[in-house]
Amino acid sequence: MIQVKELSKFYGDRQAVKNLSFTVNKGEVVGFLGPNGAGKSTTMKILTGYMAPTSGTVQISGFDIFEDPIEVKKRIGYLPETPPVYLDMTVQRYLEFCAKLKGVSSEAIDSSVDAALQKTALQQVRRRMIGNLSKGFRQRVGLAQALVSDPEILILDEPTVGLDPKQVAEMRTLIKELKGKHTIVLSTHILPEVQASCDKVIIINEGQIIAEDQIQGLSNRMAGGGHLKIRVLRKADQVAEELKRIEGVVDSSSTGNYLEVKTDGRDQVVEEISKKVVSLDAGLIELQTSTLSLEDIFIQLTDSTEKS
Repeated sequence: MIQVKELSKFYGDRQAVKNLSFTVNKGEVVGFLGPNGAGKSTTMKILTGYMAPTSGTVQISGFDIFEDPIEVKKRIGYLPETPPVYLDMTVQRYLEFCAKLKGVSSEAIDSSVDAALQKTALQQVRRRMIGNLSKGFRQRVGLAQALVSDPEILILDEPTVGLDPKQVAEMRTLIKELKGKHTIVLSTHILPEVQASCDKVIIINEGQIIAEDQIQGLSNRMAGGGHLKIRVLRKADQVAEELKRIEGVVDSSSTGNYLEVKTDGRDQVVEEISKKVVSLDAGLIELQTSTLSLEDIFIQLTDSTEKS
């Protein structure tokens, strides 16, 4: 659906994007995550054809973004960091205008605008001037213009920036509702947005990709596998030694009635561990997995990149 190969962008002598390569498959929601100034917005502008790269290629649904820009833009809905709205237009007129620009046929404009208004819950303000709306509603109008042509792909650049907590929650709900109907690239530095909405994460720092995986995969990789915390009534030392014999257990240790077990991350290992503890009649009280949060992963990766 989206294929990026060796993408680079220079501003004078400064390289903002460094040889990025990644793929987004049909139906995926991918979080493009990084600190401020990491190169996220530059990458989004290149993906949508608003900015030319210095080198590299981008293909959208098999079309090259710069050889076939019209075909590509038919397939993309783009919400930039600052919504491209006209404050002196009503919501309805603005969306009709956007639909025409995006090539929606005259017969389909009314139904396309109605659908975009419904998806973004803007029906009640359709006749109001955009300049009189709150920031949260303007952000919704920006999302509605991205949706008005019912594109295959949505590219959302910092869609919750500047919103209050209630508006953030509402925007997050909207994105979840769009999941499955569109392929979505969500660029943000706000970790809960990615945690709540995304199938896969691409982490960028200083213009280069430093990690790409599902959140659980990143967690296992950063932790060197999976971690279990176990509490038993008795035989903790014996259990720790026996668990070391299980394939997939990297290490096992005990302190009092508590055990810390490190695994290679495979789910079936947890089942084997549970069976072993029960078979040893150790009085299993508690067994819980312990994984790194997205925040832990993000901090570790960006810190290590900056130090290197």
